[in-house]
Amino acid sequence: MMGEVENNLPSAAQEGFKDATAYDIHRPNYPPEAVEIFLQSLNLAGQDEMNVVELASGGGKFTEVLAARPERYTIKAVEPHGPMRDKLVEKDLPGVEVLNGKADKMPVEGEWGDACIVAQAFHWFATPEALKEIDRVLRPGAVLGMIWNVDEYNKPRHWPATTKWEQKLNDYILSFDDGLPRFRHWKWQDVFEQQPPANPVQAIKNTFSDHLPRFSLPLGESRVKWTMWLSEDALWARINTLSQIAVLKGEGREAAIKVFKDILKDDDVERNGKGEIGVHGVTYFAWTDRI
Repeated sequence: MMGEVENNLPSAAQEGFKDATAYDIHRPNYPPEAVEIFLQSLNLAGQDEMNVVELASGGGKFTEVLAARPERYTIKAVEPHGPMRDKLVEKDLPGVEVLNGKADKMPVEGEWGDACIVAQAFHWFATPEALKEIDRVLRPGAVLGMIWNVDEYNKPRHWPATTKWEQKLNDYILSFDDGLPRFRHWKWQDVFEQQPPANPVQAIKNTFSDHLPRFSLPLGESRVKWTMWLSEDALWARINTLSQIAVLKGEGREAAIKVFKDILKDDDVERNGKGEIGVHGVTYFAWTDRI
């Protein structure tokens, strides 16, 4: 691992994700069906010994999936958050080198990667500076893939919810606005749309100003729906891994717990024989080629 670098993470992320073990345990796993379709879209499925840059790898929730694949990828896992990075190092995954870096400054040589994967995080750094750096570490024609596990209580507003209680909880989560970017705000794709056009005249002008489009449009996208059964305590623990909930203290935390418990009294909350709650979600993923 390289030496410490300034991570410049927002305080909500720095504080909210400091319990790396809780995040690792309570965030949902990626469905095998979704992973397979995602890796096929990135031209990685069935391709042996490819080089993969995993940006914002966190504690390794998706890194574990990659490391367990039969293709034996060589993975450079880049993560700026100290506790998350330490959690990943502890796992000692085969083929994985853990690096201290961030989206706009990765300790990865130019054109090294056959693909770059960002799991659960691209919304934090959907900027031209990050795209420029991702472009630098990928070979021409390589693919950038972004994947999110999205519980319906934390979905974008325009996505429909399966149940009324999940929509109520979604409305409550959406009421937290600290000005920081999150997947549910549905703004992360704007950085691709804001790339300059690639017409010949504009390309000549842009060659001298380093403003050529870096990734192809339209984005490819797909999704896989899922349902998980969780105890009330496990569901609250999962919600508490959301950074804006994790940082709540005192009366704010008590109020959040009350809202949570009241919503779970709704008549459309489905429970199984163990009393576990049916929680709905989707694994959403998008991809684009490096031009």
